[in-house]
This record gives sequence, C-alpha cells and structure tokens, in this order.
Amino acid sequence: MARFAGQRALVTGGAAGIGLATARALAAEGARLALLDIDAARLEAAAAELHAAGAEALPILGSVAGPEPVAEAFARIDARWGGLDILVNNAGVIGKRAALDLTDEDWARVMRINLDGVFFCAREAGRRMVAQGSGAIVNLGSIYSLVAAPERLAYCASKAAVAAMTKVLAIEWAAHGVRVNAVAPGYVETDLIGAAVRAGELDTAPLVRRTPVGRLARPEEIARAILFLLDPANAYVTGHVLAVDGGWTAYGYV
Repeated sequence: MARFAGQRALVTGGAAGIGLATARALAAEGARLALLDIDAARLEAAAAELHAAGAEALPILGSVAGPEPVAEAFARIDARWGGLDILVNNAGVIGKRAALDLTDEDWARVMRINLDGVFFCAREAGRRMVAQGSGAIVNLGSIYSLVAAPERLAYCASKAAVAAMTKVLAIEWAAHGVRVNAVAPGYVETDLIGAAVRAGELDTAPLVRRTPVGRLARPEEIARAILFLLDPANAYVTGHVLAVDGGWTAYGYV
C-alpha cells in the first residue's frame, strides 16, 4: 500500500524546485496535494502535471508572508478535504548582502517569508493536527541552520530560527500525536539557485569543490529525505534537523 494513501498534504512553494519534487513524491505515494505558491503560471502547470499523473491536486495562489493569506489557504483546504495530515513548509527566499549594507527592507523580507511564513503555516496546521491527534510537519531549513556564512546574515538567522522552532513545536505537540522535523539541505539545483547564478550573486564552482560528494543536490534527493521524516513508520523521529548536504556541515578542514 502507498505510504501516504488518502492523506491530505500541503506543500508551500510547491510549484517548482524542492517543493514540486516533494509534491510529486507524495502524489506517487497516494497523497492528496494542496500547493501554495505565488507564481500563478507555474502553480497551474504543477497542478495540471499532478492531475495528469492521477493525483488529486488543489492549486492555491497566495503567499505565506502574512497570517491572513495563510488562514485563507487553510480555509480552502478545510473546505475541500476537512483538514490536513501533512505540511511541508518549503517556501523561502535567499539573500546575499554584507551585514552593514543590509537594509531594514532586506531583513524584513527574508524574515517574513523564511521565518514568519513557517510559523504562520505551522500554527494553522498545528491547530488542526493537535485537534485530530495526528499529523506530521517538515520545515525546510538549510545548512545555514547549522553553520554560518558571510554576507548571509538574514538568511542564516532565519534558517537557524527555523531549526529552533522545529524543536520547540516538536516538544509541545508530541503528546498530541504530531511530529515536527526539519531538513537542512545544502546547495540544490533549483531555479532559485539558477537565478542567483544569473544575477552574479552566486558561483557554483567553489560550492561543488567545497562539497565532499563533489556536486550539488538534486531536488528529488531532498524530497526523499522529506518523505522519510513524514513516513508514519518513523513515528519515533521528532524534533530532528536532518542535514542533506553531501557532507558540507561535516567537513571542517580547508
């Protein structure tokens, strides 16, 4: 039997990259998918692809960067399926700027999406999951949840906070049958990384050299780690931040 047959899942930032790879993997295991994203064209294309593969998919155009749009998204899921079993908090942004050049707007944007958005979605999901006595949440952290890098103050701070939030929620909700974990990916071959490369903000060659396995991750590899943490067979795993980074955070030589 499919691991997630009939389960109701929400993937934020689900129209591309890690989010879409995760949605595909969940759909292949029988889940019903809600995709929340701000890119209308990609969102419709992703939903159409999942439908064509035989999955039930609900595209929701909206942002995680405020409590009102998040509440509206969850209301649509309630109207469709009557609740939620799985949340993958994937939506996020990157930013590269020296700390002294970081504007209030830069800081607020990263925090609003990477941190507040995770909280808003987790809170809405938690209310439903605690009430029903079951559920699983995976938050997307980063290698920069675990280690630091220059010119990424807002990003590192937001992702480190996601790791701490994951642990607090796991502790609070464990007795209610709700598990909360996080994955901490290294650099992944996504459109987000591609855009940073095209903008001259990122050079992947030194990143590949720095990674012990000698390459960037593929979105599907991160998706498989997410499904491991969501799997009911791993019911004793909660409050964990799983590095999926090709050895990046383990490597401390030169």
